[in-house]
Amino acid sequence: MSLSQGDRAFIDAIPEVYERLLVPLIFEAHALDLAARIARTAPLRVLEIAAGTGVLTRQLAVTLPEKAAIVATDLNQPMLDQAIAIGTKRPVEWQVADALSLPFPDGSFDTVACQFGVMFFPDKPRAYSEIHRVLRPQGHFFFSAWDRIEINDFAALTEAALAELFADNPPRFLSRTPHGYHDPAIIRRELEEGGFSNGAEINAVAARSRAPSAHIAATAYCLGTPLRSEIEARTASPDTAIAKAAEAIARRFGASAVDGKIQALVAGVRR
Repeated sequence: MSLSQGDRAFIDAIPEVYERLLVPLIFEAHALDLAARIARTAPLRVLEIAAGTGVLTRQLAVTLPEKAAIVATDLNQPMLDQAIAIGTKRPVEWQVADALSLPFPDGSFDTVACQFGVMFFPDKPRAYSEIHRVLRPQGHFFFSAWDRIEINDFAALTEAALAELFADNPPRFLSRTPHGYHDPAIIRRELEEGGFSNGAEINAVAARSRAPSAHIAATAYCLGTPLRSEIEARTASPDTAIAKAAEAIARRFGASAVDGKIQALVAGVRR
């Protein structure tokens, strides 16, 4: 799978919509789960990769004891700017960093965490090798990736609706990237290529995705992700795309408060 530069560009107006609409829609529940898994290993120094607007970072700052240092990184400065503006319960070190070339010495961290970021790594074995390098011996790597789009209700309905609207050139960002890394065999193989030979534990974790309306759920996906760029490349205004996606969601879940399934793969592996 070829990952375009645009698929990784969370810039311009995307970070604000991402935080305001997409975080409560799909990320908060999984942040609670991943932070709890990390806390059980009692780390003293944690590196977060692809921290985005800080949903997992904020939960780690609450869940981990004060003595546990947290370094949160992302490839996109605008996402970190949004995270910094929101803040955390206690101090966190924020830094722009590329997962393919981490700016940290060998063995710097007890734990590395990445919530819904590994799908965006253009060279996953190389990124895993970097993570392996910065972990201390017996350190832990925890990460999550979205499961198949077909079992993530609002994402699937949004992509199908946009495929109808733009039949000649359907936008496929959602299935291509966020939901494009869901085969446990491939994940395990690429972890091994990156040096993780102990065998990863990978579990499917389901949760609920809720929004006050179908329109808000549709807006979150259409404007709060790089899908926005694909839509804007096809139409002068995204309003029609949002309305089409909202109509599809409302047809199944109703136009007011909506409640759909989301499912992720959550992985843990020791160095």
